[in-house]
Amino acid sequence: MNSNWMNDPAMKQIDPAKLELIRMAAEQTAGKSGRNLVPVMLALISGADRQGIRFTPDEMTLILEILKSGKSKEEQAQIDRTVKMAGSIFRKHTK
Repeated sequence: MNSNWMNDPAMKQIDPAKLELIRMAAEQTAGKSGRNLVPVMLALISGADRQGIRFTPDEMTLILEILKSGKSKEEQAQIDRTVKMAGSIFRKHTK
């Protein structure tokens, strides 16, 4: 994972509480591949939810880009597939 992600200008617009959750997720995903990222992403989302924090779609896109940085094309595709699958599960549970 690119260690300079915190210096990305887009990160300066994110609430500090969200940044801390993202930083923790980034630490937990270091060196992990596609399928192993899913539990970390779910923990990030549910941890944020318990704290009353909601990520915007743009913030989620940014987080996914951070998680995918430095990964192979295959791993990036696997992350995208997993996120789609998880998204459909979340939508079913929130209806």
